Amino acid sequence: MSIVNLPDGRTLTLAGDQAWPKPANPPASRIAYAAAHVVADPRAENAPGAPAVLDWETTLAFRHHLWSHGFGVAEAMDTAQRGMGLDYAATRELIRRSAASAAAAGGRIVAGVATDQLPPGPATLDQVRAAYAEQLADVLTAGAAPVLMCSRHMAATAQHADDYLSIYRDLLEQSDKPVVLHWLGTAFDPALEGYWGSSDVDKATETVLELINANPAKVDGIKISLLDADHEIRLRRRLPAGVRLYTGDDFNYPELIRGDDQGYSDALLGIFAAIAPAAAAALAALDRGELDEYDRIFAPTVPLSRHIFKAPTFYYKTGIVFLAWLAGHQKHFTMVGGLQSGRSVPHFAKLIELADAAGLLPDPSLAAHRANRFFEVVAG
Repeated sequence: MSIVNLPDGRTLTLAGDQAWPKPANPPASRIAYAAAHVVADPRAENAPGAPAVLDWETTLAFRHHLWSHGFGVAEAMDTAQRGMGLDYAATRELIRRSAASAAAAGGRIVAGVATDQLPPGPATLDQVRAAYAEQLADVLTAGAAPVLMCSRHMAATAQHADDYLSIYRDLLEQSDKPVVLHWLGTAFDPALEGYWGSSDVDKATETVLELINANPAKVDGIKISLLDADHEIRLRRRLPAGVRLYTGDDFNYPELIRGDDQGYSDALLGIFAAIAPAAAAALAALDRGELDEYDRIFAPTVPLSRHIFKAPTFYYKTGIVFLAWLAGHQKHFTMVGGLQSGRSVPHFAKLIELADAAGLLPDPSLAAHRANRFFEVVAG
């Protein structure tokens, strides 16, 4: 049976997925990365503050699932709980294993470079510079392309825009591959207030553009996760030729990727890991020029994404993992750092309804069985 007994007393009969076909090739008209979550070892001490222990087989299998749908994998990003349970020892091993798997599978991979090997609290600019450089070397040695992530230490230490420019220029010089810059907004991490040297987004944008315009050959693109579609479009139109805008806007991705007569955004999105079969079908329709079909497929995924990424947005990882469990990609709903407690019972109930409406539960009987057991335990 595929009936879910929701905690508010209603019942929901799951329709299941729409048998989305796997594409023969990656999308041709856009570059699309899915930022992947990690699967915890449920028998390990994955409590808050404890070192992360991963189920490596299931974690890597999920990456193969994404490659099989034509997506690149954005590894060790905030979706993988950087700064929210995934320590740097586990991160380094994750990047090494995923990059090796990508090489074997012929899959595209980028990986996050940050400063989270430093202890929480104050750091000097020299310490921030050295921590970034260490992680950059780790990513390049693994064979992945670097994503220069925003750093809490950098935000707390830098005094003005020139501090950002100095450190980022050093990193660009050290990289033998073009990098993806990363601008994560405070909805995703409040500790990043004032990144790029100003809380004024327009002033911060000028700093970003100064960095890119001085080093266009070193920058593959910039990922923007500010949840501000108008700002993203304005920035996109000012980028030098050859530098991509990777949308990280999990609220407005269909129109940003679709674009307009002045350009479009490529994608590096956490929601793409959760909706990979549907997103692959939508991008295939875009390749064929079937814009109505593109819009039709993506339309029901947007309410799901906005629900998963609702405030407090930084807990979106909990919904991503819950959906992966319902969809059969892992056998349990346990997260590193105990983050499975990050959302409420009503939030999970609504997530099931929206995921089913978007055709993202491939085995409705399994999803209903797991959901009913979950609600019996947590809601009585």
